[in-house]
Parts: sequence; structure tokens; C-alpha cells
Amino acid sequence: MGLISNGSTIFDNGSMASGFGGSMVLIKKLTASSSATLSFVDGSDSVVLDNTYKEYLFTFNNIHPATNGTEFSFQGNVSGGSGYNETITSTYFNAFHIETGAEALLRYDPSNTDQANGTAYQKIIESIKNDNDGSMSGYLRLFNPSSTTFVKHFMAEANCMQADPQSSYSATAGYFNTTSAINGVLFQMPSGNIDSGDICLYGIA
Repeated sequence: MGLISNGSTIFDNGSMASGFGGSMVLIKKLTASSSATLSFVDGSDSVVLDNTYKEYLFTFNNIHPATNGTEFSFQGNVSGGSGYNETITSTYFNAFHIETGAEALLRYDPSNTDQANGTAYQKIIESIKNDNDGSMSGYLRLFNPSSTTFVKHFMAEANCMQADPQSSYSATAGYFNTTSAINGVLFQMPSGNIDSGDICLYGIA
């Protein structure tokens, strides 16, 4: 994603220059502590997720699962909606390399990761190892969530320590198939809590 410094430091009055064509303005940081979910809702707890920015960026730093082999996923909620169950169409692929070098693979995996107008939580990465040194890190980009004209596109990349152990990389992209404004995003693991780690929300100015 590429952070670009225009001076001696990338930080400048709470924002930093980025490779996204603008500055990254920190909106909210959430730190997990055996948390079932972590959510960002516009207007709640100082969160901004409206037409202030045309792009929002969520970063994941050392997200550690309580349960071994679980996944990390997200869903959105439209303004005034009843739950995190928006219709998603998406695609997912991943690559891995075992620490011993015994096996490496790049694959497209539609079996349990893609959605075709589904309402499940969208997988960002799967099979995160819960060893003491295991975690996942990455980011999610959400484009123009307040639009009432277009569907809401998203792109995510992540890497984790997976079983065997191995480095596992995933790339996910898709859209919320709604013209209603998305004003809430929730992250969870389908099995067990988010034991620790940080999620930061930035607006791209």
C-alpha cells in the first residue's frame, strides 16, 4: 500500500501522506482484548464513516485469534439497517509457502470464500494459527460508502501465520450490492474471540 514521506516523518498533525493519492487521517483505533467483535459505526464513539471521505482504510495489526485455525471476516450495515447482513458479491485468492520450503501454492478458491449475492460475513483470510507468535496483519479499503447511486466496492489484502506453519497471503475484492449508504463495518472471527490486536480506521483525504 506504500506510505510516502514528504519530510522527516510520515506523521503530520494526526495525518500522514499515503500512496492512495491523499493523506491518511486517523479516525479511530480499536484494540481487541478477548473481543467477540470490533465495529465501527458512523456517529458512535467518535467514528466518522459518511461522506466526509470518498475512501476509508482499515488497517489490521497483529490480530491474534483465541481459536486455532479460524478466519478473520467482516460485514457492513446500511444506515438504518437491522443487522450486518448486506448482500455481497466477491472474489478471493491466496498463496502460501511452508516454513520448511516443502510446498508453495497460488490458487483461486471459490469453494467457501467467494460470494454471489450472499449475505454471509466476507472472509479476509483463513486458518490463522493461534500460537503465541501467530497473528494476521493487513488492510481493507472501502470506497465511497455513503453513495446512494453506486454499489460499494472494497478490496483487502492480508497475511498470516497459518498451519504447518506457513506464510499465507490472501487478496479479496468485491462490492456490497446496494445503493443505500453503508455506515457501519463489523469485524469478527466465526470461532472464538479476537484475543488481541489493533484495527485502525483512516479517512483518505
